[in-house]
Amino acid sequence: MQVTGKDRELLALLGENARMPVATLAKKLSLSRTTVQARLERLEREGVIAGYGVRLSEAYLSGLIRAHVLITIAPKALSAVTASLDAIHAVTTLHSVSGSFDLIAIVAAPSISELDQLIDEIGKIDGVERTLSSIILSTRIAR
Repeated sequence: MQVTGKDRELLALLGENARMPVATLAKKLSLSRTTVQARLERLEREGVIAGYGVRLSEAYLSGLIRAHVLITIAPKALSAVTASLDAIHAVTTLHSVSGSFDLIAIVAAPSISELDQLIDEIGKIDGVERTLSSIILSTRIAR
């Protein structure tokens, strides 16, 4: 998969606003509309762009209590634990990591008590041996 400098510029613009019209993208990139459309189609076809989504405002996110939950799992339990975590909609991101923990889940809940229940729910999943949680106080950089 070949990603050029212009492709990266296009991806950065889409990262700011995935609903930006192709004509606006073309103008910002100093390319023709047809060229930008062709690049988008190629990036989608090659799997560089897997889809388009919603980026929530900081005002909305600030109303949620978010946390990193570090998770240690039992040997050979990764796929079952991942499937269980995938079924919990409050788990917004799941990372496999190196070190003393196996996974880091980013979770969001509307209150501390609901976050507490969520962390308990994660700890009860078969194959989860231990969790360690850190509440996110603020986000300094988000791209």
